[in-house]
Amino acid sequence: METFQPAYLSLYQTGALSERVEAAYEHLHACDLCGHQCGVDREETLGACQTGLQAIVSSFGPHFGEEDPLRGYHGSGTIFFAWCNLSCQFCQNYDISQSGQGRAFHPEELAQIMLSLQEKGCHNVNLVSPTHVVAPILEALLIATEAGLRQPLVWNTGGYDSLATLDLLDGVVDIYMPDMKYADTEIAYKYSRVENYPAVNQAAVEEMHRQVGDLRLDDNGIALRGLLLRHLVLPKGLAGTGEIARFLAEEISPDTYINLMAQYRPCYKAHQLPPLDRSITPKEYEHALQQAREAGLHRFDRRTSVLRVF
Repeated sequence: METFQPAYLSLYQTGALSERVEAAYEHLHACDLCGHQCGVDREETLGACQTGLQAIVSSFGPHFGEEDPLRGYHGSGTIFFAWCNLSCQFCQNYDISQSGQGRAFHPEELAQIMLSLQEKGCHNVNLVSPTHVVAPILEALLIATEAGLRQPLVWNTGGYDSLATLDLLDGVVDIYMPDMKYADTEIAYKYSRVENYPAVNQAAVEEMHRQVGDLRLDDNGIALRGLLLRHLVLPKGLAGTGEIARFLAEEISPDTYINLMAQYRPCYKAHQLPPLDRSITPKEYEHALQQAREAGLHRFDRRTSVLRVF
């Protein structure tokens, strides 16, 4: 059995993790952490993510609804951060992402959350919507590592991360889990209010894969390191599943582990935005799955190949 050591432990032991913390906070004075490239000083002004220097946490705890390699037997240790660098008009967690439900946590408190998830037996520390709060996360990680944190770190993101952020995370993150939401720039802007999403997203996924490679599992099927991709199938093929699948198979790796998600349902403002005002049909999902297979992808989350839409 492979002996696991989290990536961030090596950086901690050399002192480089402390340097990453300092560098991350410097970025906040002319913020370039995501595709918006706001350039604001977040000590004085809020950018597109509506977040200052502190992380707002909505909830945390063991999560048994994540992908099989993450949830395992004891759950994935999720920390849900409030606000977001996307403005998805159909977000199922809009109270968190669009309204900022939660409270500010100091890095010391955030470190204690990470340690508590480890103590509960969670297989990983799963940071949900973390891009805009990378600085306090890294500070908390430094504190938690010194106190004994040794679980894999999951970067669970909407996929609108800048290369500057990923440079800060190189050698820190064990498992990248980005969304690939759209293949079309105009559709991305219409439904998530972001400029140039496909280009930013694809560059981010390429860099994530360069850092961690394809997803590796232990003997019990639990994720240790690598890329795990999420793609939500939308009505009428609006997400561009076929194009995204081809990009992954040809530009990233045909061994990319992907969760092709069928759970879309109209939430938030989707009822005002047809065809997003309805769930996807079984035929639409089966077509998306066929496109992914024809592109050359073959590592699907177990639920992808058995899930049916009603």
